[in-house]
Amino acid sequence: MTTTLSEIDSLSLSVTQEIRVNAPIEITFEALLDQLGSANETPDGTPMPMKLEPRPGGRWFRDLGGDNGHFWAHVQAIKRPSLIEFTGPLFMSYPATNNVQYRLKEEGGVTVINFQHSGFGLIQENHRKNVVVGWSYITNRPASAPSGCTLPRSRTNFPQRRK
Repeated sequence: MTTTLSEIDSLSLSVTQEIRVNAPIEITFEALLDQLGSANETPDGTPMPMKLEPRPGGRWFRDLGGDNGHFWAHVQAIKRPSLIEFTGPLFMSYPATNNVQYRLKEEGGVTVINFQHSGFGLIQENHRKNVVVGWSYITNRPASAPSGCTLPRSRTNFPQRRK
């Protein structure tokens, strides 16, 4: 059996964003960890606090109490304050694996966050569409921005799914 490029594309997911934050890189990195952890919420504003163990091999998961919850990923790499990278199923409860990277750099007093989510597996169409909304919300939450800062809307590059 020969696998064609279109078949591989149908199993792939890619989201990239660039976010500029008017704050030093150290403050932005800590605010990002808060947004990914205890301050997380859904795009409709419903709190969805996550547990994040920010160290190599640390877990990123939703704790529902009573030893219930949802495992999202492991911290694959962390280099404070310039990188946090995850690998795992994320919100996908089906055969799929994902890599999520936040790479931060400071340019003239502004922190630039380069975000990349790459996924591979039996990606459900509703996840393919809604992942853009979810990540944009997390990376653009003004309520969780560093003190005195706002997170502007990101420039997002979403490759079109080939048919």
